[in-house]
Amino acid sequence: MLNRRQFSMAAAGAAALGNFQIARAQSETPIVLGQSAPFTGPSAQLGIQFYQGAKLYLDIYNAQPGRDVQLKFLDDGYEPERTVANTRKLIDEDVFALFGYIGTPTSLAALPLTVKDKVPFVAPFTGAMALREPFQKNVFHLRASYNDETALIVRQLTYLGLKRIAVFYQNDAYGKAGLDGVTLAMGQQELKPLALGTVERNSVEVAAAVKHIVAAQPEAIVQIGAYKACAAFIREARKAGYGGTFFNVSFVGTQALADELGKDGAGVVVSQVVPSPYNPANGITREFSEAVRKSGGNTKANFSSMEGYLAAKVLTEGLKRAGGKPTRETLITGLEAIDKQQFGGFDVSFSSKNHVASKFVELSMITGDGRVRT
Repeated sequence: MLNRRQFSMAAAGAAALGNFQIARAQSETPIVLGQSAPFTGPSAQLGIQFYQGAKLYLDIYNAQPGRDVQLKFLDDGYEPERTVANTRKLIDEDVFALFGYIGTPTSLAALPLTVKDKVPFVAPFTGAMALREPFQKNVFHLRASYNDETALIVRQLTYLGLKRIAVFYQNDAYGKAGLDGVTLAMGQQELKPLALGTVERNSVEVAAAVKHIVAAQPEAIVQIGAYKACAAFIREARKAGYGGTFFNVSFVGTQALADELGKDGAGVVVSQVVPSPYNPANGITREFSEAVRKSGGNTKANFSSMEGYLAAKVLTEGLKRAGGKPTRETLITGLEAIDKQQFGGFDVSFSSKNHVASKFVELSMITGDGRVRT
């Protein structure tokens, strides 16, 4: 796991290089993407890993003649107020598009600004329905929704005969979006969550939630949070004697969760919205793994970096279809023209009326040695 100091040093070097490349290529009009994401704080690994994957692909893309797509990132610490300030700054600096925002509350805070100024808002790292409905012409989603993820989780649990299901969720728009998905899926089987517990964003104060949920004796607990809070809950619940199963949605940050838990992660299930970065049967995994290998260890293969890689790949496909001198409007048209296209086995379909590329969801499990199996 990359620590913040290592990331800051690498990012500073990348920023300096990026500034040099932009200055060198001014006559070529580089395309600058703006990203607001957590690079510090308890959710930092989500921003760092997604950025690494996206930067990995853009480095490959830019190595070809006539291509210069830069990714400018600003740290928001996973706090909506900072995201708004970052978004205003990026729009004022006339970035070509906003890309790879991390989180539901942060993306929702930025959304009105992007819609007002008609700035393409591509591949936010969230599955919340509030960013998908109502439809916005400038917003494009790579990943399946939290409703898709929680539906699969509930189907798996009930298939196993587990119906006493509790929900531990982050007390904000993200957690409530996941809770809504679980409640909807359980309602379709005439079930309701057995018990609920919450944690504040960027907090690991889980004692009250653990006490309330464990007392209800659920057979399984669905978690809708980021990796540090979910890891803290799992450890404390185990200490309190809980022996049931934990399920998480993809936003948790699978590798970051595994790293936090160590051997305590054995058996924890996480739903995923991109193909496994560890399964060479997938063409996109082979491509990604080779890119990671050639990077010399600067990027680690995990689900979050894989999503960043795929998101950058899809965005540049939209640029390709936007023509020789792309504008924001032609990028939107170019992305809408990606219809039923495979990216190494990952199907992407957009249209003028559909801006959700994929409904792909599968389950993975963390092992006691920190690995992830699908």
